[in-house]
Amino acid sequence: MESTNDVFSFKNVLAKLPRGEPLGTMSLQQYGVSTFRASALARSGWLTHLARGVYMLPGDTLSRDACLAFLSNQVTGLHVGGKTALGLRGVRHNVAFREVLSLWGDRVKPLPAWFTQRFECRYQSTQLFDADLPKGFALQSLPAGRPDVLVSTPERALLELLSDVGKGQSLDEARHLVEALRSVRNDVLDKLLTHTTRIKVVRLAHAIALELELPWAPLAALQSQRLGGGKRWIAVSKSGERLDLKGV
Repeated sequence: MESTNDVFSFKNVLAKLPRGEPLGTMSLQQYGVSTFRASALARSGWLTHLARGVYMLPGDTLSRDACLAFLSNQVTGLHVGGKTALGLRGVRHNVAFREVLSLWGDRVKPLPAWFTQRFECRYQSTQLFDADLPKGFALQSLPAGRPDVLVSTPERALLELLSDVGKGQSLDEARHLVEALRSVRNDVLDKLLTHTTRIKVVRLAHAIALELELPWAPLAALQSQRLGGGKRWIAVSKSGERLDLKGV
């Protein structure tokens, strides 16, 4: 049980602790709160226990971005991608009643319940690119966002979006989002496509760019040829939507 002196000492620390953020044992130690003391404070109600070694201030509301920054130290390559990344960069089609956060990372790892219970999300570790793509390429923080929360650039988010087609993402909405994307940098997209290993993603990029007469259609055509020439690629999504994609 916490002594009166310990509680008084923690009250001084309390004023310095950041609001809206999960508090790991390492960050608490920076304020002089040991792992043992943090556990005791949680039993006394001065901290709320979230998971092993993770706490929050009682009655606090956790910020999504603060949580993502915290998780990025635990999940390699964690970033906001796909449809969510496009939305954060101003590219939207339909405004969802409750948006599902699209998160990507380098390896299979379940996100903690304290996060998923607060923020509806879908995490995946699908490897779109080969190992030669520089780590962190086309991942940047938002201009007005936290520097420790990475978000896919429009070019990378585009390919992640196309990867999700047939896996809960409709082809029709993906087409509208690609059409609304006006700030594609050809050199960045070309580099990403050069390292893309998923034939569906490259073929979809080519097919949609050709249909919408987008300026980057020729480079998508070259990359489509790289992954199979004139071979036809056909798949049926979970919703029954048929994807019939052929090479150049």
